[in-house]
Parts: sequence; structure tokens; C-alpha cells
Amino acid sequence: MPLDKFAAQLGFSELQLALGAVGVLFLIWVVIYNLRNASAKSKAIEEPVEPSSNASNNEPIDPPAVFTNTLNQQPASQTIDPRIDCVIALRFNQAISGVEILEALKSWADLPVAWMVDGLHATGTNEGVWEGLEANHMYLEIQLAVQLASRRGPIGVLELSDFCSRVQTLAETLDAQIDMPAVNAMLDSAKELDALAAQSDILLGMNIVFDQQTWSWPHIESTLNQRGYRLVPEGYSFEYAVDGKPVFRTGTFDRQAPIGQITFLLEVPAVAQHLRPFELMLNEAADVAQALQGRLVDDNGVHLTENSVFVIRQQLDSLYAQLDKAGIPAGSSTALRLFS
Repeated sequence: MPLDKFAAQLGFSELQLALGAVGVLFLIWVVIYNLRNASAKSKAIEEPVEPSSNASNNEPIDPPAVFTNTLNQQPASQTIDPRIDCVIALRFNQAISGVEILEALKSWADLPVAWMVDGLHATGTNEGVWEGLEANHMYLEIQLAVQLASRRGPIGVLELSDFCSRVQTLAETLDAQIDMPAVNAMLDSAKELDALAAQSDILLGMNIVFDQQTWSWPHIESTLNQRGYRLVPEGYSFEYAVDGKPVFRTGTFDRQAPIGQITFLLEVPAVAQHLRPFELMLNEAADVAQALQGRLVDDNGVHLTENSVFVIRQQLDSLYAQLDKAGIPAGSSTALRLFS
């Protein structure tokens, strides 16, 4: 029977039927691999072998580049988060050294997506604690993760396949049992996460326009500096911070041209709600407008009224609630990763 007719009888499209077959085959592979691995381990118990020379190798091993990404180098202090990461576990029947794992991960340096690895500490006072891999520590389990979505969109099929393939090879190299989610489920999660990010990725702007005159760069710089604004490193915009944490920023300026407008920008999901970032930006914009004899308008050039501000507050409350419900509150480390 032709594939299209067979799929139609089952109520599926050809694509859905193909994806389902891939998922089933992958699940069968994982089961066979783990059974084969368990059998090999039982034989190894009956036939002791000499310890690996790697276990006594004291030469320092450079750890893999955590979150290596050709587009965006991420801080190594960030941790795996199943809310935005695809997490795959490798479990060992006996503890193995970090140096052995790190050696096996050297080939991952060219992986073109952001990834992380944590290990379950097997000995000492930190036994049972998850940590970044250390060469001189022993581990019973490791978790490898790849971020499912960011502002660039959901992870691609080829990128995810490359990651999963490397994890499978790593499992064989380290003689580990593998616990991997279904590929289809990972891709679905990536799409859902991307949809949430698209709905929540709001850059809120308001403008001060000067109808009667323009201002020079030195005058604008002096006014903002007096109010505690900091010139950002590239030198063409300012940011406003609370306790050292940026809350909102201005648009860029042309230092050589007369300035007829100042734009204030708030990256909503990147700033914690408890800082009341919209209120801070609104109050600051109003004060700067008064100091420079300008008027406050929205992105469409419409004067900001009490009613329009009320509507914005309602929309922001809804957005914050949506992020909280997803377990990704605004300003959290998870949100900063998702909206990067």
C-alpha cells in the first residue's frame, strides 16, 4: 500500500508518520544500547582489568569551552536549567574521573551551539552535589545540555541532531547509560519556548522631543550625567542603573549633530519586576523632559496620557504574569539566557 494512503487511513500526514517512525526507532536504539551496556558491565565485573593509565595522569586538562557559541560567548557561571535546556544524562556504574570526561569532550570545541556540562560529585564533602566538571573530581553521572531557544529562534533540527549524536558517541566512549528525551519532544519544546519568547520579548520605548530647539551633545551629556546616567562603553548611549544593575538605556546619539530627541528604552524581560523599571523610566523621562524643555511621547509620537500609561501598566502586568507562570521571571538568569 502506498505510504500516503497508509498514513491517511491512520489519520496522519506522511510527515507525521515519518517523524513518529523516527521517534520509535530512536527509543529502540536507546533501550538496546543501555541493555548492551549493562551486559558489558556485568562481564567487566567478572573479568577485572588493569586500571586505565588515564586515571593516574596528573597532567592538567583544559576544560571544554562551556557555552561555546560562535555568536555569543556565555558566562561559565550559568547552570543547566531544564526550563530552557534540552538535558541528556549519562550515568556510570562506577565513578570516573573528571579528567577522563574532559579529555573525551575535547572534540566538542567545534560544536556550533551553546552547550553545558555538569557532574554529580561522587566523593568527599561535596558528594551528591552537582557542579561544573573538575579534572581532579570523581563523578557518577553527568548532564549535558543545549539551549533550546533564544532571540535567534528555536534550535535547528541539524544543530540538535549534531548535539545528540555527539552525546551518543560520548556515552559509548565513557561506557555510560544514556537517558535522552525523544527528539520530537525536544523540537516541540524548542518551538513552544520560542513562541513564549516571541510573545514576551518587549522593548518598551518612549521619547522626549524638542519642538522649540535642539541641544548639543555636551549639554545632553552634562544633563544626564548629573542625574546619574552612565555612558556605555561604545560611548554613544547612556544607561540608568539601580545598585549597579542596568534598568533602562537611551537610544544612540550622533555626537556631531544637533539633538532633537531622546529615546528611552526598557528591555522588559531582562529587568526584575520588583525594581519597577517602567515607573523608573517614566519618572526619569518626565524629569529630563522638564529639564530640557521637551515633551514626552510614545513610539508613535502621541503624547503620553494617564490613560495610555494605565494601559501600558496593564500590559506589563500580564507579561510579567506570563513569564512567572512559565517559571522564567523577568530579570532572572534564565530570562537573561532566553532573551540573549
